[in-house]
Amino acid sequence: MKLNNSDYKVKLDIFEGPMDLLVYLIKKNEVDIQDIPISLITEQYLYYLELIKAMNIELAAEFLLMAATLAHIKSKMLLPVAQDEDTEAEDPREEITRPLIEYLKIKSAAQELEKRNILGINTFVREGDINEFKPSAKDDIIEVGLFQLIEAFSGIMDKLSSEEQININVDIISIKDKINEIVEILETKKTETFLGLFEKSITKMELITTFLAILEMKKLKIIDLIQTKQEGVIRIILN
Repeated sequence: MKLNNSDYKVKLDIFEGPMDLLVYLIKKNEVDIQDIPISLITEQYLYYLELIKAMNIELAAEFLLMAATLAHIKSKMLLPVAQDEDTEAEDPREEITRPLIEYLKIKSAAQELEKRNILGINTFVREGDINEFKPSAKDDIIEVGLFQLIEAFSGIMDKLSSEEQININVDIISIKDKINEIVEILETKKTETFLGLFEKSITKMELITTFLAILEMKKLKIIDLIQTKQEGVIRIILN
């Protein structure tokens, strides 16, 4: 996915951070958090950062700091281990393993709090919600995260001609208009697939505008993105 450089930079607050990306890569590769293949994870982490940069999304400094940390750990793993019978050599990966485990504990606790009933939360209920999308009983619904979306979007971009380039111009791109368009589609159809929202986009500029609109809607909690393990299709619904 190659884009021409542009002065236009999307200042979109990414709703997931570097720890979330690491967790996503660990789950994707089905590896033990206590035995992270640091070379593989570092390579994939940097690949995702390049995808984010290619879409002109401004990266938070924390992502670059994590990249430097992974590179440092990788270099330490390549050094010979000093032989000492009295003390056991510390695994360099502990520098990232310990914070990851703590982060997962905090995130799990936060998710449990979110599940608790809040007084008055259902006083005003919009007609039409996630319950209108009813998968079969055997389907296991999972929430789709930022990095899974980036991976799916990368596949869409790769299907276009590799020779097609784009210059993003702030005067001709309108994420707000695209958000309104997506809301109209979802109010009419109740649900739409992630791929379905890109079917009418014929240029990379249109594809990127649609993708950034989806990210902004997710950040503002206007939409939910879900996937069934059985179907494997990412679906978008209004909150």
